[in-house]
Amino acid sequence: MDQTQYPDLIPSYEHERLTALQPYQVLGTPGQGVFNDFVSVVAKLFDVPIALISLVREDDVVFIGNEGLPESKIVNREDSMCSVAILSAGPTVFDDIPARPCALVNPYVAQELQLGFYAGQALRAPNGQALGSLCVIDRKPRRLSPAEGKLLTQLGLVAQDLLTLQASRADTTLGSALRGRLDELVQQSLTRLQTLAELRALDLAPDADDAIRYTASRLDEASYLAQSLHRELLRVTA
Repeated sequence: MDQTQYPDLIPSYEHERLTALQPYQVLGTPGQGVFNDFVSVVAKLFDVPIALISLVREDDVVFIGNEGLPESKIVNREDSMCSVAILSAGPTVFDDIPARPCALVNPYVAQELQLGFYAGQALRAPNGQALGSLCVIDRKPRRLSPAEGKLLTQLGLVAQDLLTLQASRADTTLGSALRGRLDELVQQSLTRLQTLAELRALDLAPDADDAIRYTASRLDEASYLAQSLHRELLRVTA
């Protein structure tokens, strides 16, 4: 990466960050199974076409979980908004990329990919150093509500758990018993979300209050799933 052209992407603690990233380099293969499965669920929870888990390396960004952006597996660091997301504690949001592109990275890549919205949550090692991000992306501009921001942070904790667990395993696969418990939690929540969507579709004359209640119920279910996954993974990683 040309650090003179994009100096604001490099934090003052970059050496410490790259040192913290080293144990996770075993995960630096694009599109790994468990991470692909996870971001597929994240995309459904946010109702967006794209969700990614990234590792931000010295010169590039690798997407180890990729739902909806198969043409991008590894990109230059200056071409990815995930490089910006790792600089913040909370969600990093660009709600209208065509009108207000991120000024810290090359804007042309987002234009070529026709991206309209980005929200990313930094993923951290146990010592607090940023490794990469969990992000959700839409093709059109949209807003990230406070409840959705909280959900993204909660799901970021789950992604961190998966990173820690996978990096510590020689075969980088989840045990069958753990995978079964996680899959059961996910399927139960997805079933409830589908039921909510079907009930919403049957309401032929929804009003604003109905829409608010439906959105709140959907986000409550998604938050419950995130917390349940986090608790289950903590039992293994703690």
